[in-house]
Amino acid sequence: MSLGVAQPDIAREQMNSSERLAPGDGRLARRDRNRLAVLDAAIELFAEGVLEPTPDDVAKRVGLSARSVYRYFDDRDALLRAAIDRQLERMMPLYLIHAIGEGDLDDRIDRFVTSRVRLYEAVAAAFRASRVRGTEDEVIRDQVEATRRALRDQTEQHFAHELDGLETERRRARSAAVDALTQFDTLDLYRVHRGFSSSEARALLADALHALLDPEPQGARPTPRSAHVRKSGTPTSSSKSTPPANS
Repeated sequence: MSLGVAQPDIAREQMNSSERLAPGDGRLARRDRNRLAVLDAAIELFAEGVLEPTPDDVAKRVGLSARSVYRYFDDRDALLRAAIDRQLERMMPLYLIHAIGEGDLDDRIDRFVTSRVRLYEAVAAAFRASRVRGTEDEVIRDQVEATRRALRDQTEQHFAHELDGLETERRRARSAAVDALTQFDTLDLYRVHRGFSSSEARALLADALHALLDPEPQGARPTPRSAHVRKSGTPTSSSKSTPPANS
């Protein structure tokens, strides 16, 4: 699982394979479509909370035999790696922040929070699957860490003006706090375990970023433009245990 890190992965090869097919090669085209259908079925299962689907689970969902699934992927690990990579590849445009690091702090926080929460919502299911599977799969574990580094680098670049103005030790502490606040793990805590809505998560993130990065006293600045958060922070009955829907 990796964002912003160039690497050859199975999913990218599969998505581009149709472009390499010779015209009229129907068998290869059908094989490629079936392979992608298998990956999309695995992604659907992730979104439904099945974070470690078996080839049999995926085969039933897509209407193929388990034997067919094994023709496309050597084993379960290869299937799950490819499904995670496919989902992340499709969501790569959401990772980009236009005019990164430019504008005043209020504007940058607003754009950052909108971008980060939107990206999280799109890849949340694949993120959970990779985090679970990464405990046993070194390749996936390395990809999870690569994604965290990419998110950290993006955050530091976007807020470099505020962070670079701090003395070394204070910058290190403040940067670590901002990183922990804005990683997918924290957004998962907000959305799933605390039951906050997407707009509430954006408001929490914006308010905390202002507190960490804005030298202006809290009482002197206006309420962030993001939506207000329920004061209790208690999940509603409808959202208490339901993962956020992916785009």
